[in-house]
Amino acid sequence: MKKLLDWVDQRTGCRKIAHEALYENVPGGSRWRYVWGSALTFGFVVQIITGVALWLVYSPGSHTAWESVFYLQNNISGGWIVRGLHHYTAQAMTILLVLHLMQVVIDGAYKAPREVNFWFGLFLLFLVLALSLTGYLLPWDQKGFWATKVATNIAGIVPIAGPALQKMLIGGTDFGNATLTRFFALHAGILPGSVILLLVGHIYLFRRHGLTAKTPLRRRDAPFWPDQVLKDAVACLAVLAAVLVLTYRGHGAELGPPADPTNNYSAARPEWYFLFLYQFLKYFPGGTEAIGAIWIPSAILIVIFLMPFLGKWKLGHRFNVGFLFCLLAGASLLTWRAIDEDRGKPEVAASLREARASADRIKVLADSPQGIPPSGALLMLSHDALTQGPRLFARHCASCHRYGDGDALGNTPNSPETASDLKGFGTRAWLSGFIDPVRIDSVHYFGGTAWKNGRMAKYVKNKVSAFNADQKASLTRVIAALSAEASVRSQQKLDADSAADIHTGQSDFSNTLTCGDCHNFHSHDESTTGPDLTGYASREWLISFISNPGQDKFFGKHNDRMPSFAGKEILDAESIGMLVDWLRGDCYTGEEAKR
Repeated sequence: MKKLLDWVDQRTGCRKIAHEALYENVPGGSRWRYVWGSALTFGFVVQIITGVALWLVYSPGSHTAWESVFYLQNNISGGWIVRGLHHYTAQAMTILLVLHLMQVVIDGAYKAPREVNFWFGLFLLFLVLALSLTGYLLPWDQKGFWATKVATNIAGIVPIAGPALQKMLIGGTDFGNATLTRFFALHAGILPGSVILLLVGHIYLFRRHGLTAKTPLRRRDAPFWPDQVLKDAVACLAVLAAVLVLTYRGHGAELGPPADPTNNYSAARPEWYFLFLYQFLKYFPGGTEAIGAIWIPSAILIVIFLMPFLGKWKLGHRFNVGFLFCLLAGASLLTWRAIDEDRGKPEVAASLREARASADRIKVLADSPQGIPPSGALLMLSHDALTQGPRLFARHCASCHRYGDGDALGNTPNSPETASDLKGFGTRAWLSGFIDPVRIDSVHYFGGTAWKNGRMAKYVKNKVSAFNADQKASLTRVIAALSAEASVRSQQKLDADSAADIHTGQSDFSNTLTCGDCHNFHSHDESTTGPDLTGYASREWLISFISNPGQDKFFGKHNDRMPSFAGKEILDAESIGMLVDWLRGDCYTGEEAKR
């Protein structure tokens, strides 16, 4: 081994390099305050290693980026660990950079002859933030897509060159494949290469000028090895431990649903380390955004770059330290304000709920026998009834109807409820409430409609309320028979177990309760005036009803405000089908694959 080391040393001079690195003089001995630089270097090495591993799987493209990250996260052994390490180490580096900057300024390590090294450190800070910004978009999920849109819109308000700069960043007039490839090239090539070059220069200048100790010195000078090396190693292990804990708790980094440019994301916010700037811009409305986004930040950066000159005097050094503390306090306050304001915004909470639901849903769909199609995961979601049904209901139905007292997306509509609550429509529970003399004219059924005092409501309130025990039993069988027409999944076992009652209920419909006087039910009588209940609430019945409720077999001329969604081209056939499947619960749940 000694001969091998001698051979290597003769050709590389490694012993001299190692001696100079390990036995550098540390004024005043080792201190914990000196660990930030080493921890940052360690974090960057972790980023390089995990980044290369991610690169082996990642495919930049609007139909492949999210899919490749999903595959890494869910189908490759340990993939979620690698991605989590990369994600959380990037966030840890932002914190470490701020701490390192504060330590340098407090200790006066930015003063002559170390000005250039101080500026190198500032450029490294900006590059790391740029790496975070470009990396945030690469998963191409809803959160990263819209957050990056918010960030790049800031570039657009730069005076004169803003629109051209924004167009250059995103590769056109809007986000797409060109945006991903440009951000990927920046994130995986240009920016890391720039960081390496600056880091080499930073370390070289640091070694040239030596370590600057905070005076007065408490102890005698000591070499870098072994005490400072041990402290640096402990700091690096602490960073790694914290990142591993966060990775384990979150099972890797969060991956939202695929980016959908057509579905505006109300919770679009930059990552936490840019939230202060996002909040700051709120105080510059109208045409004053450039003041908050460009001029004030530029003035602050100029002051920071001039710190080595201001710090020549004792008062100037105190100003520099106080200025940085004020900046940190202000950024913290603005970040807290942004988070606190979002807590009180229902539209933000609704967008987050919808995004979480879509993210959970896509996992189920991806595990289906069909898997993710070549056209991408977004198309799979856009054709999924469980995903699109609530959106269609909220957009086209919630102005009159409710779905469990809300709009199916967790919001309370501004308009009053003027038609039936459709949650559970067609089930025995829903029909039982409808035939209840107390509830039929409530707001959940006919209370807000033109039929509040119509024949059906009067029949239920006057006659059903006076039913004897036999008639009530017959009504229960009729409800079972009507509900069985729907064949909803949630009642399949119940319908199978009560086949006899359902058969009897079909007879009781006309013979015992005289419902056939107004409604057709497996019969044809042109004198009836109520909706035809044959196939009631089945998929075919509902599609026909929503397409045109004014048909003679439904409400005819007595239709109360409900539009012909197909006739007026409000919804296409596929959208009506998805809305119906969602209302009926006919959506793929993953249980089918287990049977």
